[in-house]
Amino acid sequence: MTGGRGMTVEATRRLGPEHLGGAGLGERATLVQFSSAFCQPCRATRRVLDEVAAMVPGVAHVEIDAEEHLALVRDLGVTRTPTVLVLDAAGAIVRRAAGQPRKADVIAALGHAL
Repeated sequence: MTGGRGMTVEATRRLGPEHLGGAGLGERATLVQFSSAFCQPCRATRRVLDEVAAMVPGVAHVEIDAEEHLALVRDLGVTRTPTVLVLDAAGAIVRRAAGQPRKADVIAALGHAL
C-alpha cells in the first residue's frame, strides 16, 4: 500500500479509543485511515477499507480527519493522506501505508494482524 503498493512494518506502538476519537477497536483488527476533506484518493480508500472490513469478521474501519487531529498526525509522522494503519486486536500498529491502497494489499496486511 505504500504509494498504493505494499505495506511497511511499523515499530510496535499501540493506539486505543482515546487516540481514535472514541471509536472502539475491532475485535480482531482495526483499519485506521487518516483523511482530509478534499482528498479524492481518500474517498476511494474509504470504499476499499469499508469493503474489506465488511468481508472480514471482527475487523473495524475507523476514519480520522487529519486536520482535526493534528497532534496525533504529528505524533505518528503522518505526512500525507490517505495514510492507513493496520492495528491488531490490542491496538498495536503492525502495518502502515501512504497512498490509495489496493484491496489485495489491505487483505494481505490484515494477515499480519489476525
